[in-house]
Amino acid sequence: MEKRQILVVEDDAAIRQGVLDALLYHGYGALGAADGESGLARALEAACDLLLLDLVLPGKDGLEILREVRRKRPALPVIILTARGEEEDRVKGLHLGADDYVVKPFSVKELLARIESVLRRSPERPALLTEIRIPGGRAFPARREVRFDDGKRCELSDLEMALLEYLASNSGRAISREELLQRVWGVNPRGIETRTIDMHVVRLREKLRDDPSEPRVLLTVRGKGYLFAAEEAPRLTGPCSSGRPSASVSWWCSGPWAGPAWR
Repeated sequence: MEKRQILVVEDDAAIRQGVLDALLYHGYGALGAADGESGLARALEAACDLLLLDLVLPGKDGLEILREVRRKRPALPVIILTARGEEEDRVKGLHLGADDYVVKPFSVKELLARIESVLRRSPERPALLTEIRIPGGRAFPARREVRFDDGKRCELSDLEMALLEYLASNSGRAISREELLQRVWGVNPRGIETRTIDMHVVRLREKLRDDPSEPRVLLTVRGKGYLFAAEEAPRLTGPCSSGRPSASVSWWCSGPWAGPAWR
């Protein structure tokens, strides 16, 4: 089997070399870059299967690199490396499309587990959205805006749009609160009990005109979490996107699961 190639963009020479050595020892191919400019060039040109990206780099910073990688290589899995106390940057990275994050200092065991997890799910990585179709209107992530067919508009907060975008990107799959905490809020869900996600869903339903007694967009799946089930599929970017509604979304909406148990 061909080795999976991982690009490590990290300016700390000791950390970079340590990660490269660990990857090579565990059977991966490994490439390194010490600054933002060379890191971006390698990320866009090299045949790598995953990018390990430090956020604080000389030249271009990690968020700039992530933004450009998502624009030109939207399917490339990215794990960001952050220091303790950089929660805001971590959240920004997840909003820009990072697949996961690791907080320094980290163990080789943790890093390898994260890499294996991201690589396993990378073929199903959500595509970037240009618009999200809902009954009676459309949401536009880039503008954080919902436009309704009656001409009225509604603005969403960054977090509300990130929540809607993540659920829509995974249309047809029930998303747990723990996954939403990690992927949208950027926090470790272990040991956390919070109603913040439910409160955000309530507010988002109000803004989307999604009747809480008979929701059509954001369904509550008992014992699982939340599921995006609008009547039309979200429109995706990328060369493989046709903009046509997918069979999976129609199936989820028209089958017996659309009944009360999913509200």
